[in-house]
Amino acid sequence: MGPFEIGLYSLGGIVILVYLGFWVPFALMLSSYIGVWLIKDSSVLAGKLLALAASETISSYFFGVVPLFVFMGNVVSATGMGEDAYDVANQAFRKIRGGLAIGTVGANAVFAAITGISIASAAVFTKIAVPHMIKFGYSPRFSVGVVAGSSVLGMLIPPSLLLILYGILTEQSIGDLFIAAIIPGILLAIVFGFGILLLSFFLPSFVHSKKNEDEKLDIQNMKLKEFLQKGAPLVILIVVVLGGIYGGFFTPIEAGAIGSFGAVTLGLIKRRLSLTTLWEVLVETGYITAAISFLIIAAQMYARMLALSGMPSEFGSFVVSSEFSIMSMILLYILLVILMGTILDSGSIMLILVPLMYPILVSLNIDLIWFGIVTVIAVEVGLLTPPLGISVFVIKSSLDDKSITLGDIFIGAFPFAIMMIAVLFLVIAFPQLTTFLL
Repeated sequence: MGPFEIGLYSLGGIVILVYLGFWVPFALMLSSYIGVWLIKDSSVLAGKLLALAASETISSYFFGVVPLFVFMGNVVSATGMGEDAYDVANQAFRKIRGGLAIGTVGANAVFAAITGISIASAAVFTKIAVPHMIKFGYSPRFSVGVVAGSSVLGMLIPPSLLLILYGILTEQSIGDLFIAAIIPGILLAIVFGFGILLLSFFLPSFVHSKKNEDEKLDIQNMKLKEFLQKGAPLVILIVVVLGGIYGGFFTPIEAGAIGSFGAVTLGLIKRRLSLTTLWEVLVETGYITAAISFLIIAAQMYARMLALSGMPSEFGSFVVSSEFSIMSMILLYILLVILMGTILDSGSIMLILVPLMYPILVSLNIDLIWFGIVTVIAVEVGLLTPPLGISVFVIKSSLDDKSITLGDIFIGAFPFAIMMIAVLFLVIAFPQLTTFLL
């Protein structure tokens, strides 16, 4: 059995291990180790090669961006700034039909621009937005759907952990990825808002559970001082972090450090950050960083094994020599990503597919920054698709209302998945949406 066949069988082994219940990083590590062992005919050499891949990955300077942005996001979440974002957004959109739902999208967009974690957004806004929306006459199914749909903004609007992961896997500038995601992220939020408006007019029975719903009359008008007190700190934090990267003042790592300092400072000023809370944030940051470290280590081991097998180059040669156009290949890739999203989480999809596709993308001179944004949007769709929509399960576990089923959440999120696919095709058709600010 040659190296190519070993690489091919290793992919099948990964799929089998995942279906058997193995955590994806362990499945990748085990398949990589056995694959290198068979290719080099030495278990010792396999261990040393994979250990080298792991140490090189974690010791990289750019890896420092992970714990810093995770810490900043956790501080923002723990200090109640998500609720502040929700209050400000609702005030801004309260006079529009479907304003509470649009406000939830706006709040998630702001929250995403600070945390970069969809799961955090889903957990926070399930507690804040869902009861409030149901109170003002929105149907439970639509209420959870709005939270599920808008929570995925955390994986696109920078700083995004998926963009960081992609940047590390492909050795692309994380700062460029952040900048490239700004317009698509804002576009997706706008499409969600217009989609909600259209649903309110054309499918009112899906949106509202009460025919006499009139949220505009009952929402308390927020004074300008309170509006600024809640909104200004969030805007300042976003402008400092993203503006610093865009303006070339900070590297992404420096921006993460400054953002973390700013989040802690705001938490202390607002008197929402105690020593106990800070310790809990640090512990949670450690857990998340450790999990991401395993993901990245496993991905690098897998990439080394694939490189040794020659499988990516063989596959690339096949693609180049075939009659498939570049666009056809990208569309097939997107279809595969979305299908894998029905059984795997976002990080795992990227870990498996990106190392396989990377050599092909390089050989075809495809813009890796643009492809990264396309990949993240396609992966995001998987957060909302059954049977394993991670955001959906997070919302279900965070709900206090047991009458709302998983099926209700998936149905409520379905229109937002369609909107995401529409934005995905716009980004594919108009790459300038990602490259304009670069």
